[in-house]
Amino acid sequence: MRSQDIAVLLKIVALKHNNWKNADLAYALQISASEITEVLNRCKIARLIDAKKRKVHLNTFTEFLIYGLKYVFPTEPGAMVRGIPTAHSASPISEYISKGADVYVWPYAKGTQRGQSIEPLYKTLPAIVHEDKLFYELLAIVDTIRVGRVREIRIAIDELKKRLIHA
Repeated sequence: MRSQDIAVLLKIVALKHNNWKNADLAYALQISASEITEVLNRCKIARLIDAKKRKVHLNTFTEFLIYGLKYVFPTEPGAMVRGIPTAHSASPISEYISKGADVYVWPYAKGTQRGQSIEPLYKTLPAIVHEDKLFYELLAIVDTIRVGRVREIRIAIDELKKRLIHA
């Protein structure tokens, strides 16, 4: 697995339909179409997507995100930079956490907030998340699982289940 595999699966979930084409995902995520094909093949082998590579296995994917993600794609807060809020600094997790907490951001020159940098799952994400609210929320939830404290992770898991299992 590669970190962009998670971003692609989250985007498929955020689309809420199976009528997409590989080229649609490539355009939306600013990833090459051939890389999308490779991602889908890896995800099929990992049993995170169906045999036709159209529908994410939500229960399996949720289980992986909750129990495996922080070990496979760990991250540590870095230097103070300008960027786009993520993890508990972004919605929906920010609604449960006091504003005095540390601010985490994806580094991005056009970002509106300063905070400790968190490496995004894929380099293009900061530039594209403003186009899809659900996708951005899913990524923020996933980053909370990757870098959050116990309480934040519990909130993130609840929010993830609301968005994935009931999708």
